Amino acid sequence: MKRTLIHLAAIGLLTAGTALSAVAQQGVTDTEIVIGDIVPMTGPPALLGVPHTIGVRLAVAEVNEAGGINGRMVRMIFEDDGYVPARTVQGVRKLLNSDKVFALTSMSGSAQGQAVLPLIRQSGIPVINSLSFSDDVHTPISKNIFVLGTRHPLVTEQLTAALDARFPGRKWGLISQDDEYGEMTRVGFEITEKARKLDAPFKTIYKKGQSDFSSEILRARESGATAIYAGGVLSENVAMVKELERIGLKDVPVGISYVAQVPAIVKLMGSAGENVYTMDYVVALSSDKGKAFIERAKKHLPAADVERIHRFTLTGYSGAKVLFEAMRGCGKALTWECTIKKLDEVKNFDTGVLNSPISFSPTQHLSMPELKLLKANPATMQFEQVK
Repeated sequence: MKRTLIHLAAIGLLTAGTALSAVAQQGVTDTEIVIGDIVPMTGPPALLGVPHTIGVRLAVAEVNEAGGINGRMVRMIFEDDGYVPARTVQGVRKLLNSDKVFALTSMSGSAQGQAVLPLIRQSGIPVINSLSFSDDVHTPISKNIFVLGTRHPLVTEQLTAALDARFPGRKWGLISQDDEYGEMTRVGFEITEKARKLDAPFKTIYKKGQSDFSSEILRARESGATAIYAGGVLSENVAMVKELERIGLKDVPVGISYVAQVPAIVKLMGSAGENVYTMDYVVALSSDKGKAFIERAKKHLPAADVERIHRFTLTGYSGAKVLFEAMRGCGKALTWECTIKKLDEVKNFDTGVLNSPISFSPTQHLSMPELKLLKANPATMQFEQVK
């Protein structure tokens, strides 16, 4: 009888142990923390996605070199969604249910982030998002999603105002696309148009995916426009700028979103990009902070990866850094609840590669770093800060 009771007690302890394991936080062991990331790593959008992963990998290399997060090493699992929303949902399900990651350092792009938003909200997993800037991602606030970035309308508003101050009295043309991104561009432009009483005789909306802008640029010239806000994403901005050069309007100042603030875009614009401006919250790679970042990257990354570094590398790095800082604050008792609480408490955290520190609060999950004016330099194939 006594032996039977001892046997039953042992079974009870094993059962209790199994139950404890079952409720332990996924993605965390005594020695390791598994983090997931989903971005486009194939196709044209890989121009943004792959450099993002390089930044995340650098942050991981640095934290692991320093002993990990409270003694646990960080291991990354990267998923490629090809910039296809259905694949984003599929990839996040895999990361959550099969790989059982502890947190995510991306929600991919804007449309992709919108597609996967209900799943991520329902899961409760901590997320740092530095690629998707749809307002739906941060408004209303999702308890577990923190966005490192700003609002596209604000970028357009501030950039248009900065160019108007730099080139006063210009007549403006606005060329934007027929989707949510284009609408955000129009909202920001019209705020500055009203506030600064801009003369904007030409506004047009083009179909997303359009590649020939000869008609739009010709009509802009005929309207008398002497400044252009090119509301494309990547290749559209290149096509508009090249068309301006072709018809002899190379000296017209052009504003574009920071999304196109990458060397490959400057290279494609060539000499036509000499008067292209943007505003960004990421430091210029030609700055002292940018150069220091490159030197740190050389220590941990292959030369081929260092060559691919651009602004999305710096935002990927910054997002991972702030996530790791919040996780570190939880000590050994690392949970989703604690990590989210610590992210809510982040105040003036300096990643070293943004124009201003990162802060969040329970009522503000969009970091809104300071924006600064940059100008394309075709000779260096970089955007450089305007003094």
